[in-house]
Amino acid sequence: MSKKKLSSAEKAADESAFAKTSPVAKAMEDKPADKRKKFPAALINYLEAKGISPKILEHKTVYTAIDAANTLKRKMDEIVKTLLIKADNYYYIVCLPANQNMDFKKIQQAIEKAAGHKVRIVQIPSEKVMKELLKLREGGMSAFGSFHNLPVIAEKRLSALAKAVFPSGSFNHSVEMRVKDFLRLENAVLANFGINKKVKLIKSRPPSPIKMKKSANKTMAKRKKKAAKKSKKKGSKKKKR
Repeated sequence: MSKKKLSSAEKAADESAFAKTSPVAKAMEDKPADKRKKFPAALINYLEAKGISPKILEHKTVYTAIDAANTLKRKMDEIVKTLLIKADNYYYIVCLPANQNMDFKKIQQAIEKAAGHKVRIVQIPSEKVMKELLKLREGGMSAFGSFHNLPVIAEKRLSALAKAVFPSGSFNHSVEMRVKDFLRLENAVLANFGINKKVKLIKSRPPSPIKMKKSANKTMAKRKKKAAKKSKKKGSKKKKR
């Protein structure tokens, strides 16, 4: 599962070539400069060199898979959640649907089966380690282990999807591509380690508190009006007496 790791010079050359030749780059020419800087050009050029033509989804800043699903209006199982884990002294990228959590015991068993030896402990490294290992902004994650010279373990349920949306390492861009192309590219180990979780997507915004206040004010006004009428009636009865 070893992959060749690109040097900084090779990645810079990739970005330069990407800017001149890639159809994805041409589509980004009209975007604001600050957006283009965040775009993982070297990664996309790497994918195209492997014969893969991904669809780049540009969106507002998202930090989680749930944010991505809400922003892109996609089902949770179509969004891939990616984790970096450390099993003893080795690192792996784990991919699973966004509506699932990782079962640590099951992922440990999957690694043991793939590696052929026992694993003492599986843990999630700090963001500082992630940043140094993946060369991404702090908190950013990429699903493409082959680009970072890391093996990939994918939840089996992903293989049932035709397409999925993968994190690119940018908070403002995601990569949509065929799942079978992703699994082939990464030579991913498939295993069952996902646990279903209940997640509610935001379908509509809650009622504005201002509107609620207006409604309450109207109700209060009606009550005051009724009270005023009653007091008038009582006053007129007293005058008659």
